[in-house]
Amino acid sequence: MELDFEELGLKVGFEFHQQLDTENKLFCNCKNYLIEDKEPDYVFFRQLHPTKSELGEVDKAALEESRLNKVFKYYGYEENTCLVENDEEPPNEINEEAIDITLEISELLNSNVVDQVHTMRKIVIDGSNTAGFQRTALVAINGYVETKEGKVGIENISLEEESAQKIEGDLGGEEAVYSLDRLGIPLIEIGSKPEIYSPNQAREFAEKVGMVLRSTGKVKRGLGTIRQDINISIEEGSRIELKGAQELDLIEDYIENEVIRQLNLIKIKEKLEERKLKEIETIRKDLTEVFEQTDSKLIKDKLKNGKVLGMKLRGFNSLVGMEIQENRRLGTEFSDKAKKASGVGGIFHTDELPKYGITQEEVEKTRKKLDCKEKDAVILVADKEEKANEALDAVKSRAKQCLKGVPEETRQPLDDGTSKYMRPLPGSARMYPETDVPPVEIKKQKIKKIKNNLPELIEEKVDRFKNEFNISQQMAQVIVDSEKTEIFEEIIQNFNVSPTIVYDTLIGKFSELDSDGFQVKKINDQHLRDLFELLEKDQISKEVIGKILKKVTQEPKKQVKQITEEMNLKSMKKDTIETVVRDIVEEKEELIEDRGFDSIGPLMGVIMNELDRRADGEEVSEILREEIRKKLS
Repeated sequence: MELDFEELGLKVGFEFHQQLDTENKLFCNCKNYLIEDKEPDYVFFRQLHPTKSELGEVDKAALEESRLNKVFKYYGYEENTCLVENDEEPPNEINEEAIDITLEISELLNSNVVDQVHTMRKIVIDGSNTAGFQRTALVAINGYVETKEGKVGIENISLEEESAQKIEGDLGGEEAVYSLDRLGIPLIEIGSKPEIYSPNQAREFAEKVGMVLRSTGKVKRGLGTIRQDINISIEEGSRIELKGAQELDLIEDYIENEVIRQLNLIKIKEKLEERKLKEIETIRKDLTEVFEQTDSKLIKDKLKNGKVLGMKLRGFNSLVGMEIQENRRLGTEFSDKAKKASGVGGIFHTDELPKYGITQEEVEKTRKKLDCKEKDAVILVADKEEKANEALDAVKSRAKQCLKGVPEETRQPLDDGTSKYMRPLPGSARMYPETDVPPVEIKKQKIKKIKNNLPELIEEKVDRFKNEFNISQQMAQVIVDSEKTEIFEEIIQNFNVSPTIVYDTLIGKFSELDSDGFQVKKINDQHLRDLFELLEKDQISKEVIGKILKKVTQEPKKQVKQITEEMNLKSMKKDTIETVVRDIVEEKEELIEDRGFDSIGPLMGVIMNELDRRADGEEVSEILREEIRKKLS
């Protein structure tokens, strides 16, 4: 489908959530890291309920979550969770290091810093915070980022606490398990204005903000450390929020697929208008007797403790099965809503039947029982009666929204670039002041100091590395994007070694060792300094670097020089190399006479193996070429 985004009135805005690499968490002295492969030291359970805002309103997203009546199970760890994470003790003052990093990022994004940082509470009762709210503090406003398609405004920059991590999902729909090690990690939130008008511009904007964040060297790296909420709307549609997108490469797909979804929902609205449907009319009946002898395993399993309920949707025939995104139909939207509201496994609808073991005869009996006309559709749910009724209520509610077109909601991005329903779009009713955290005054001296010490942006560093070290654009980009940027620059500035060799070591060799299962994290910067000092002094050849690093991962407490001596990897003297080369040239005389200088390739492999790669390849090649020249002359 060809899309004219300007004509459609596309508007996109972002919220970035990036973990900061501070020593401690945001409101306590617990260390800022995640626990790996360890049983919790303690476990507790909690249920959460929404509270009213200062205006006496209850946020609709929180209200929907509360209706699920879930029990939340929390895992705590003595080494980096405390009474603050447990919500059994008031928070400490806000982490000053986290504020300083947020101020630095605010300056890099051309934003205006506030005079005082005040902390607010944002109601969140999905279990991701033990308190039932998240603490967040506004730090800066009115920034901007330049893109090829124009300037994109930064509306606000806030500092907030990271949520707890769901580690086991929903168990039976009634319990969710969270780990508290992530709760409280400092998180910067960057919210843009809806001034992005194409998927390409959205991708560029996201890349630039990500580049700024990484340029500080003070944000966490890796999967899950940065998440993006993408707000998308078109003129005839509504604003939806894609919550927690992590794949930069899918941003354009998410936006395009959401536009297609909204256009198709608008088409459904128009078709309902053509069918003169002004309100949703339904009939609901118990259809268990229709399916008593069914061959459908899905229904059989549910009939052991439940029933089959059916609901007629007048005027929805052929529309429930209409595709609105690739592999997703209106019926999928109904099913997502039903699952969220009631915990059922899913729904059936007559646009897709007969299927799943349900026969044509059962479909006809179902339609007859519900007095269906040609343009009517039927929704079926098999489960416990209470859950089935809750599911049908949710479907009816979603069907009503079809009369209006596109509902405002929060959606979950999926791996194929589409999305599914999560919850209603939250509003301002979920915010209220935090009374336990005092405001922080931002002094002009602090701002001045930060401005005078802003880091070099990654895009600037790439250009400098390319020109200063005479490496390609791609090599410069890769090394700057890696965690080896500082040691790369330090080695080149302090040792007379080839930048290409340093690059091949830090990127190529490390990658090879990691792929082979070696723990490259055990190789520290001092190991690398010692390694390249030996290379500079011609005490080792570049050919043995991989062997040395492999041994370092196995015995990291040993010095590189000691490893080199123990493994007998010190470079051979030139006269030894010449002797080996001459011997092999004599041995392979027929090959040389037959192929001339084309014999260099196969001979190099033989010679380097004989030398145990303890010689520089270029030096060996020069010696070999000279010996061949002598032999042929």
